[in-house]
Amino acid sequence: MTFKPQALTPYLSARHYFGSEQRRYREDAGLSLVQLAGIVNSSKSTLARVETAELMPPPDLPSRLDAAFGTDKHFHGLYQLARREAHPDQYRRFMDFENQAEVIENYESQLVPGPLQTEQHARELLRCQEDLTREQVEARVAARMARQESQRLDSPPLRWAIIDESVLRRRIGSAEGMYKQLARLLDQVDTPDSKVQVLPFSAGPHSLMGGGGLTLLTLPNGSTVAYEEGILAGHLYEDRDTVKKWRRQYEMLRANALPLADSAELIRKAMEDYKPCDTPPS
Repeated sequence: MTFKPQALTPYLSARHYFGSEQRRYREDAGLSLVQLAGIVNSSKSTLARVETAELMPPPDLPSRLDAAFGTDKHFHGLYQLARREAHPDQYRRFMDFENQAEVIENYESQLVPGPLQTEQHARELLRCQEDLTREQVEARVAARMARQESQRLDSPPLRWAIIDESVLRRRIGSAEGMYKQLARLLDQVDTPDSKVQVLPFSAGPHSLMGGGGLTLLTLPNGSTVAYEEGILAGHLYEDRDTVKKWRRQYEMLRANALPLADSAELIRKAMEDYKPCDTPPS
C-alpha cells in the first residue's frame, strides 16, 4: 500500500503553518521523516506530529530546522508566533509585556511559578486539567518551557518570586519529581538574576490568600503592569492607580515573607519529605 501523507491546513494557525513549512522544506530537500529526524536529533513520530500540528514544536526544534535547511531564523520566527497560541488570547498581551520586562515579580499561593517549574512538574500540573487532551498538555508544557528561555539570555530580567509555604508541602506527582522541583527552587533562591522567598504559614492571613497568583512586570520605560491570575481566567491591569494598589499588596507580602537564607532553609527541610533513599545528605 502506498503511503499518503496526511493533508495539511497551513492557514488555520501559526502552529499549522509551522508544520506545513517543515514538510515543504523537508520534501524540497528530498528527505524522509526518518532522515530529517537523524539530522535534527529528533524522532520520526515527533516530526510527524509537528507537521500535522498535533504537537507544539519542542523549543529546540526551530533552531535545528533553520540550521538543517539554511533558513536563517525562518522557523524561529514561526515558533515565536506559534507558542503564543498555546495560551488564551488575553494572556498573549501579558506574554508580550513579560518578554520586555526588566523586573518580573510574582506571588503564587498554590503553585510553583511557571518559569521555575521543571518540565516534569509542569506536565503533572497540566494533567490535572480534565478538559485538556494529551496533545494540548504537551503543547502547553512546551510553551511553558519556552518562557524560561528569557532566563538564559545575556541580560535576563531580575525575577523575584514569593511563594506560599503550601507550595512546598502539597505533593504534585511523584516524591522524586517533587524533590527535583524543590531542588530547582533552591538553586534559584539567591542568584544575581533570581530571588525566591517563602511566605510561611506563621505569617497568618493576608490580602492575596484567596486568589491565585499575582505578577508585576516593570518595563524598560519604568512603568509597571499587573496580572492577576484566577482559577478560570486572568486579568491584566495597566492603569497606574490600579497597579499601585497591587504593588502595595505585593510589598506587604515581601515584608512578611522569610529572608532569602531562611527561605532556602525551609525549602531544604521540605525536601527531606521527598528525598529518595539513595540521595546523599544536602
